[in-house]
Amino acid sequence: MQDYFSRQPRDYLAVATPGAGKTTFALSVAAELLGRRMVDRITVVAPTEHLKLQWAEAAARAGIPIDPTYSAGKGRTADDYVGVAVTYAGVAVNPLAMRIRTERFKTLVILDEVHHAGDALSWGEGVREAFEPASRRLTLTGTPFRSDINPIPFVTYAPGEDGVPRSVADYTYGYAEALADHVVRPVLFLAYSGEMQWRTRAGDEIAATLGEPLTKDLVNQALRTALDPGGSWIPSVLAAADKRLSEVRRHVPDAGGLVIATDQDDARAYAKLIKQISGEPATVVLSDDKGASKRISEFAAGDQRWMVAVRMVSEGVDVPRLAVGVYATTTSTPLFFAQAVGRFVRARTRGETASVFLPSVPTLLGFAGELEVARDHVLGRKITDETDLFAAEDDLLAQANAAEQASASEETFAFEALGSEARFDHVLYDGAAFGHAGEVHVGSEEEMDFLGIPGLLEPDQMRELLQKRQSDRARKRAADRPAASEPTVAEVTTHEQLAVLRRELNGLVAAWHHRTGQPHAITHAALRKECGGPAAAIANADQLRARIDRVREWATRRSG
Repeated sequence: MQDYFSRQPRDYLAVATPGAGKTTFALSVAAELLGRRMVDRITVVAPTEHLKLQWAEAAARAGIPIDPTYSAGKGRTADDYVGVAVTYAGVAVNPLAMRIRTERFKTLVILDEVHHAGDALSWGEGVREAFEPASRRLTLTGTPFRSDINPIPFVTYAPGEDGVPRSVADYTYGYAEALADHVVRPVLFLAYSGEMQWRTRAGDEIAATLGEPLTKDLVNQALRTALDPGGSWIPSVLAAADKRLSEVRRHVPDAGGLVIATDQDDARAYAKLIKQISGEPATVVLSDDKGASKRISEFAAGDQRWMVAVRMVSEGVDVPRLAVGVYATTTSTPLFFAQAVGRFVRARTRGETASVFLPSVPTLLGFAGELEVARDHVLGRKITDETDLFAAEDDLLAQANAAEQASASEETFAFEALGSEARFDHVLYDGAAFGHAGEVHVGSEEEMDFLGIPGLLEPDQMRELLQKRQSDRARKRAADRPAASEPTVAEVTTHEQLAVLRRELNGLVAAWHHRTGQPHAITHAALRKECGGPAAAIANADQLRARIDRVREWATRRSG
């Protein structure tokens, strides 16, 4: 507020993490501008119909009446209102009508989640045409921008060190800052792996372990198998999430949970599973349901345990009591992931912690490790050589074919899920991994060590507790090993044992990469130098354990 009114720019871009209070900031600016007679009207542009209602309700509490039912073809609105709320799609339908309204009054335009103005060329052009005459434009976003070639209207770009234009924010307030200020909750990510079996369209039966190095196609198929309601993976993870929710509700009685599903069929199936597990019906929110907004509002104000949604609750929707989430969707872009996790981070009282259950997929674990990284909008990328030229051309082709990708991928990855089994993998917290690397079955006491973590803990207390659980388990494993000084034949040669250790080491190295940016190969080389022994692929069990312990020492020292 101080920065805005000291400079009073026509355009202002505020980048703030979900849960930081962008709506409150924007409405405070609007109220002040109205009070000073610097603007006469407010126009809010939001991504969805539900967010229009949410903005109108928040504005009403701030004493600013806004009409959320306005459309460009409607013309005038009642004199009781000083503003309107519209969607980006609605603006694109009739930008000229919005421009005429903008020209008639001194208008402040609030562009919520402004990255949506780059979703489609028509949306960006519509926003630019409609609001070019505005007296003031306040643009807000809380999630990472994509890398594409569509500039976002009214956002300033400047070349970076590599010469590639990047967006320039007037004010940035990241997740790490908000966490330090106790504005948002810390997030505990619980990753689950397991064995998957499926049959391809060609009739081949494939088995793979979720979380192990696989091709992109196999990762997608393994993930879809895990999320199949007919298998064992998703019911096991939902049961674990419900146990975690029960533990949280011991300290936060109205805490709620949210399952984010891929499609409506899965959402309904997950709701049935939740009722069987918890004994209580889940609130189901579907994007094409006219009563979706009302259902979200009722859930936000109530104390029901679970809500299941497809995309309605992915961005901007304010349900502060959400504390436990299950990421059960095949959508795996950094933008969607940040939006989804943003539903759980809004803090109400100190000590609340969010818990998000994830499939053990490298892409998602990478996003979880990079939660605190702020990103700017990158316009394309610099072409440095001939190979890069073709890569850039491939990006353009991918954008041109974006509309056809969904149906094409369905044909390519058509398959039949045959079965799945869930295993608790590890917990990711503050960029460090704690846990069992896929060794522990769902429902075991070791899994409950993590599901039973108290629902109210300060970040430092959470870190200390996880480190203690990790060290206790390490001592137990050491006590259970044979006393002989030389490793036994079973320890060294058992394929399953070595595979588990390699998977645990690779997971920790990946977490270290997401925390420090250090390439995997350099980390493996540093571990070999400090601990001795050959490459991980041919190292014995003791050598792998030594490297695992060393990575954890690094993480502990860095956290301290």
